[in-house]
Formats: sequence, structure tokens, C-alpha cells
Amino acid sequence: MRIVIIGSGYVGLVSGACFADFGHDVICVDKDQGKIDRLNAGKIPIFEPGLDELVATNMAAGRLVFTTNLKAHMEGAEVAFLAVGTPSRRGDGHADLTYVYQAAKEVAEAATGPLVIATKSTVPVGTGDEVERICKAARPELALLVASNPEFLREGAAIEDFKRPDRIVIGANDQQARDAMAEVYRPLYLNQPPLLFTSRRTSELIKYAANAFLATKITFINEMADLCENVGANVQEVARGIGLDNRIGTKFLHAGPGYGGSCFPKDTLALIKTAQDFEAPTRLVEAVAAVNDQRKRAMARKVIAACGGSVRGKTIAVLGLTFKPNTDDMREAPSLSIITALQDAGAAVRGFDPEGMEQARDMLQGVTLCTSAYDCITGADALVIVTEWNEFRALDMRRIKSLLKAPVVVDLRNIYRPEDMARHGFTYVSVGRPPISG
Repeated sequence: MRIVIIGSGYVGLVSGACFADFGHDVICVDKDQGKIDRLNAGKIPIFEPGLDELVATNMAAGRLVFTTNLKAHMEGAEVAFLAVGTPSRRGDGHADLTYVYQAAKEVAEAATGPLVIATKSTVPVGTGDEVERICKAARPELALLVASNPEFLREGAAIEDFKRPDRIVIGANDQQARDAMAEVYRPLYLNQPPLLFTSRRTSELIKYAANAFLATKITFINEMADLCENVGANVQEVARGIGLDNRIGTKFLHAGPGYGGSCFPKDTLALIKTAQDFEAPTRLVEAVAAVNDQRKRAMARKVIAACGGSVRGKTIAVLGLTFKPNTDDMREAPSLSIITALQDAGAAVRGFDPEGMEQARDMLQGVTLCTSAYDCITGADALVIVTEWNEFRALDMRRIKSLLKAPVVVDLRNIYRPEDMARHGFTYVSVGRPPISG
């Protein structure tokens, strides 16, 4: 099939590369000429394991093309995906659909024949109805069918998620659109992924509901971690104890500094606003969003307490700046709030991240960015682990102790065992586990 993807950001680029790897002819369109030039030169603008190789292979095979010229590549297209951004709208928190509607209009105007226009962008319920209206107004003479096909990609594991998905959700109100979308995903039939066909509005809500539910699990275990600290219990054992119940499951039950990234904060807020508009408020999701916001700065207070109640005049080393490992994404990362709070309390902050340094230069003010984990730790009064990158899981503790001014480690991801840290002589503070001093 010939597929056009509007938007070459995270979702569009991963989707385009994977569709091309399935054997489809894929045209990725973006208005950012600089980004397209870099992609055509083999430079990937985001960090996603395996993506650079996948893009290079399919570009060399002629199945993947990057361009700014939509009209020149629409001939013969059967499906066009909208994969543009839907950021929170400034002022009210609703999803900003400006780019989605503009892309829909441009695709409709450029279409040369019947076409399925599928929305991959995360959009509120009813967006597909407006996209359909826009398309019909632009080209009433053409059969332009609108579908919803939300993505469920985890940053850091997006290619695996795309090629071996838990499910593929397709929302369409007519059989012709369903058939076309089923053909798009036909190469996956050997993996037998469940194709879930729903109405368009149901599909749109599934994406928001899924992210809100996962955000709720994260927030729930974080609150249990706080309770564990106060009663002397171990949150990791609590999580395992409840996670072995198949009705609950073990995933997303890892206590930490709160969720971040490009999806959960934005999508929970958009769901809250949509629910309010339809007079069906989601009180639970509202509480989740509020608790998560408060938690990030609470982690800074945990660091301050570990440092004896004050960090004024002290230097704090922060390892891990991105919101999760295996990505360079720092949007809504807990590190942003934690570092700001530490600076507000008078601390000097040093930071290091394996992939997020370029973004950190733009997003962090007054932070000394270092070249390695050990460089970051050198001369600091305390070490704080914020993101659980693999390279932080086996640090040389003897070396760290020699580099720190004081043997204080605050592990916000629980990647070390308290008894091991005590044996090395550290004052070790983690999340939801009793503190141990060496």
C-alpha cells in the first residue's frame, strides 16, 4: 500500500519506519524543512533504540521518503495518517487541535482519489467528526473516509511495541475504512495481534482511558510508598504482593518520583477537561493529576531531609534528567521540578543524563551539566538518582563514596538494595522503604 504520514515527530517517524519495514511505500511529510533535511541526511532528531537503523534500511530500499511537499506525493495514496502534535492548549488545558485540523484540510485538498484519513494523534472524543466535516467541506466530490487509530508506543520500546502490539485499535464508522485499515496491518497477521474494531468515538476514548488508568496505577503505588515509609513497610514487597493478583498485574507498580513525559500529563489533563465538558467529571483522574504534580516537589523535600534539613550552600548531584530511560525526552520530567525546588532551597545542582543533555541545556537554568556520572558526583554533598538508566544500576560505590563530600545517596527509583548501601557506609534513602544508615 501507499501510505502518507503527516508529521515526522516521535509517532510519525516511528510509525513511518515500521510501516515501511512491513513493505508498504511510506511518505513522511513535515513542514519543518530543517528536520526533513536532517532525516534525508540520515540524522534522526529523537533518540529511540533501533530507529536510526530502521530508517536507514528502509530509505535505502526506497520504501521510506521524507518530504515537505505533500501534493507531489499524494498520487495513489490509499491511507493518510495524521500524526501531528496535540499539546495542551495554553490557558485551559484542553488539547490543542489546530495542527490536526490544518493537516486534515491539507490532506483533503491534496487528495487525488478515494482516501482513508486516519488519526494517530491523541485527540479528544469527537475530533474525528470534525475532521470528517473539514474533509467533506474541502472536497465534497471525493470519498474521504475518516478513521481513528491511536498509538500505544512506549518511548524506549516503540519499535517492539509497533511490531508486536498488545492490540491495534481501529475506530471507523463504515466498512470500507475498516477494510483499508485492516490491510495496513495485514503484515502483522503471523503475530496475531488482536485488531479491535470500534466506533470512531470509542477508539478516541480508549487512548485517553488507557493512559489515565496507567497514570492512576503509578500514583496509587506512590501513595502506598508514602504510607509504607510512615508505618515501616516495604513498598516493593507490597507491589509484588498485590501485583501477583492477575486482576491487578505487576506493571506500573514501581514507586518513584511521579510520572512525566509527553503523554500522561497532557492526556490526563485533556481527559479531565473533556469529561467536564460532557458533564461527566472524572474525579479520580483529577486527583491523580493533582497528586502527581505535588509529588515531584515532595521528592525535593526528601532530598533536603536526607541532607540534614537544609541544602543551602550544598551541591547536589542529579543522575537522570529524562522522564524515563532509553529516551531523550524531558517533557514534564520529574527532574525539572526536583531540580527547581532544590535550587529554590539554595542548592547548587550538577546533572548528567546519557541521552538528555541537549534538551537539558534548553530546559534547565543554572545547572552544571557534566560529562559522566562520576564527573557529576565529584565534590557533591549528596547523590540523587532520578531516572533508572542501566548505566546507573551498577555504579562503583567505593568510588562514589570517595568522590562525595558526604556519603548521602537518595535513590528515587529503588535500584539499589538498602542493606548493600549500608554495608558501603552510605546514608541511603529510597522510596517506600525504611531508611538505612551505614
